[in-house]
Amino acid sequence: MIKEQLINQIKTIIPENRILSDLSDRYSYSFDASFGEYLPDIVIQPKNVKEVAALVKLANEYKTPVYPRGAATSLSGGSLAVKGGMTLDMSQFEKKLIIDRENLLAITSPSVITGEIHKKAEEVDLFYPPDPSSSHVSTIGGNLLENSSGPKGLKYGTTKEYVIGLEVVTPTGEIIRTGGQTVKNVTGYDLTRLIVGSEGTLGIVTEAILRLIPKPLARKTLLASFSRLNDSGHAITKILSSGILPSAMELMDNACIRAVENYHPSGLPTDAEAIVIIEVDGHPSSIEEEMTKCAEICREQGATNVKVAQTEAERNDIWKARKMVSPAITQMGPTKISEDATVPRSKIPLMVEKLQHIRKKYDLNLVVFGHAGDGNLHPNIITDKRNLEEMKRVESAVSEIFEAAIELGGTLSGEHGIGTLKAPYMEMELGKEGLLMMQKIKEAWDPNNILNPGKIFPQPGQTKVVLT
Repeated sequence: MIKEQLINQIKTIIPENRILSDLSDRYSYSFDASFGEYLPDIVIQPKNVKEVAALVKLANEYKTPVYPRGAATSLSGGSLAVKGGMTLDMSQFEKKLIIDRENLLAITSPSVITGEIHKKAEEVDLFYPPDPSSSHVSTIGGNLLENSSGPKGLKYGTTKEYVIGLEVVTPTGEIIRTGGQTVKNVTGYDLTRLIVGSEGTLGIVTEAILRLIPKPLARKTLLASFSRLNDSGHAITKILSSGILPSAMELMDNACIRAVENYHPSGLPTDAEAIVIIEVDGHPSSIEEEMTKCAEICREQGATNVKVAQTEAERNDIWKARKMVSPAITQMGPTKISEDATVPRSKIPLMVEKLQHIRKKYDLNLVVFGHAGDGNLHPNIITDKRNLEEMKRVESAVSEIFEAAIELGGTLSGEHGIGTLKAPYMEMELGKEGLLMMQKIKEAWDPNNILNPGKIFPQPGQTKVVLT
């Protein structure tokens, strides 16, 4: 528990109406969109960078953990207070969003909803490509610290490619700026890239400078249905090797299709074993040719039906159905274990086969969807954490998913982050020395280990995922 003396000092920095200490208030901060539940000792709602810096300095003085938290859409436990301490509710941070059309920039506070950046950029014919499924509710600060990018990473790259400057409170409470407002910047180490994706372990972002690009002139979307899941994987790799680079390629298996239709009927083919959503953008004449070629390849690879959206409303309906996958599958069971193992594009069919084998081997409700164009699959296991026997099988299945991804030359996480569950497998991917180098960076930046402790790095004696 936090000492009363510390609480009294917090009250000299933050007004009492922005300090939550009652159990009922703190409980709503004990979970996020991932698996796990941890109660913070106190929740604080800072409004500006000076308040954040003062709180972090105070935490160092008392050796108290600090957990920054945005909208809590994290699927890896990034914001969970696994060691108690202070939770900083950054969603209440003063909001700022400036669109600099001349310099193609967005300057934003961490509390701005990512979807608002999309909206404001598009109002002046600009485009911010990173678009995670939670963009309508997630804050940009959380997106940056998890490097969460969404479907358009296939063509446009991930979030880290669009962050060119940051204001950050360090783990010792100093305020620093990294990068700036220029696209080219090789002055010293690239601390901006180090902080983006660091899952809140190396700093708390209080302002970000984002690169924008001109909005594509046109876009087209198709939905292809397949009677065999493997065929959909082959269609994806064939399109990518044909010289066409879609802006997005999304995969949904039959369980996802049926879940969406049960949750909110969208006209998806429930008899299909898989559907692939493909979007191309660019000049109107070129996208017509590319879309025709994509449709041909899908049919050659066994697509039973190919539908090209003819209006913007039809296109929006297709993407709305895709974005409903996560909320829809939560209706299938009380506990959802979300993973995002990522493999090289050429290995997508093999990874799909391995996931089917894992599903049958452990007799689990495992559904597959994700950003298949860049190999970023999202196998989700729907279970009930009260069923201890099944949870043991889930643990083994999750381990095999990680091992399969690494074996195929992939990675533990494409965008959800490592958080708590994947930490035991870090050495498998990085090697002992690679993991040690990361730990040395963490120790140098955060000598008291107060900023988001318990994440990324395996805890003593932790050798595998434990869900029970």
